[in-house]
Amino acid sequence: MAAISETLFKGVRVKRLDDEGNSVPVYKVPVEVQLEYDPKGMLVKISEESEQKEFIVCKGSEFARVGRKGIIFKLSTETLLLTFVSDEDSNQFSDSVMKIKEDKSNSVFSERTEESSASQYFQFYGYLSQQQNMMQDFIRTSTYQKAILDNPIDFSGKVILDVGAGSGILSFFAQQSGAKRVYAVEASSIAVHAAKLVAANKVDDVIKVLSGKIEEIQLPEQVDVIISEPMGYMLLNERMLETFLHAKKFLKPGGKMFPSRGDLHVAPFTDEALYMEQFNKVNFWYQEYFHGVNLSSLRNSAMTEYFRQPIVDTFDINICTAKTQRHIIDFQTAHETDLHRIEIPLEFHMLQSGTVHGLAFWFDVAFIGSNATVWLSTAPTQPLTHWYQVRCLLSQPIFAKQGQLLTGRVLMVANAKQSYDLTIECKIEGTNTVSTNTLDLKNPYFRYTGVTPAPPPGNTHTSPSEDYWAQMDLAGARQAVNLVNGVIVDGLGHVSLDSGPPSHAHQQPNIHQGSIPATGRRDKANSSSPAPPSSSATSLPFNQLIGGAVSPSLLNSTSSSQPLNFATSHSQAQAYPVIGDYALIANNLRHMS
Repeated sequence: MAAISETLFKGVRVKRLDDEGNSVPVYKVPVEVQLEYDPKGMLVKISEESEQKEFIVCKGSEFARVGRKGIIFKLSTETLLLTFVSDEDSNQFSDSVMKIKEDKSNSVFSERTEESSASQYFQFYGYLSQQQNMMQDFIRTSTYQKAILDNPIDFSGKVILDVGAGSGILSFFAQQSGAKRVYAVEASSIAVHAAKLVAANKVDDVIKVLSGKIEEIQLPEQVDVIISEPMGYMLLNERMLETFLHAKKFLKPGGKMFPSRGDLHVAPFTDEALYMEQFNKVNFWYQEYFHGVNLSSLRNSAMTEYFRQPIVDTFDINICTAKTQRHIIDFQTAHETDLHRIEIPLEFHMLQSGTVHGLAFWFDVAFIGSNATVWLSTAPTQPLTHWYQVRCLLSQPIFAKQGQLLTGRVLMVANAKQSYDLTIECKIEGTNTVSTNTLDLKNPYFRYTGVTPAPPPGNTHTSPSEDYWAQMDLAGARQAVNLVNGVIVDGLGHVSLDSGPPSHAHQQPNIHQGSIPATGRRDKANSSSPAPPSSSATSLPFNQLIGGAVSPSLLNSTSSSQPLNFATSHSQAQAYPVIGDYALIANNLRHMS
């Protein structure tokens, strides 16, 4: 289907026709009618305060010319007569409608996608709120910017194609890196907002926003680099990767794909609580007297449905009972048809004994540039992104011992709902133990609550209570003091006299409600000084004991006061890794065992 350019018609008179053909003006004055691209065809918008109207013109729309300047549209709820100012406007509008009506082409996208799914998909990404959700994913957005800016050789003076541009943020990054020209292609209505951003930032000489599907539009030239953010959860959901690969028809020989490759990681996991949570949902359907209705005939169907849902959330890496297996997709060489059916053979050497409840999935993508390679990871060991991780439960958990070989497969078959039908199979080699499940990737259970996931139980091999007090000793528990009649008594029962003021100055920290004023001695040489002694209730060591924790104000202090771990070495804590500086993701998984 040919893309429709945005067009504005002024001075249009709009009338409503009744069943008898009588006309009544909808607006008292002539209005502006705007044409915009829509994934289904063409969107007609009448923006008037008294009554706003919009409708979509597609192949099945009913319309007719009336005289030289009029066009009638029969809509589902009413019939409208649009009368234009000139023959030229009327002919231009009619030609746009006829392009939609007479278009006989079926793009690759329309052939592989249900119309209802595509409509829902483009409507979803047409909302600014959804674009904001993705843009506010700091890991995602910052990594993309770093990958582009760290490879100026690949972008400076080059022609770039941004596939599924959305708000156009990646196009802006390419422009910042010195791109000569950027074609930002977007099929949803967000393209209108992207064009406004481009104009408002005065970069419309570089960034050209094109409304339409990449499978249907034409570019005036070949491009040097294709950029996109085509990953869905579990890497492949939404089938946007196929569109990304399809865009290579516009790529010059030797051109680059950003991202360049995707790694899908798979590992068996154990999580009894998650399994029972899904299992117990079925209890509702065991009721035999629910408002006088017996629901029990549906419990098996409910069980099947709940276990067909992939679970989208995050988890502690230690629930994985074997090293991940990796399925690599090289975006430089892969063809879109390679993603229609993906089969991943599995072979895991169990690192610990336990119940295997299912398979966990996450992905990493690499931006392989001429200057630098930058990784974006959604691993549970890395900062959380809006992709989270995905877990697929087996219908029946299986028990595996340390050292045993767990084999099986993951089969992903693309469907017309822009997703995949997923089959997982696990087997203990040398036994008859096999478990499978079939899942619908289009219907996930979003379980993330914002709470940091706890490590799996049973992995504590020393006394937590003793560990805690040992840490307190190392962190200064020996210097934490109470004041007893002017004598300092530490947490171990040792007694010493207060030898004077502390050798370091520190700010007055927060006092826990209910604490009493200090009565300790002050420095004789500075008896007028209001500073409390080290043994007072306002001293740093004392406040470490209040409530069994450290006052938040102390953690936030930037003064030159003595650090909280003043009983230990003053070595600097390791700095947090810079976003995008993921060198070898495998190194981050070394603690899996």
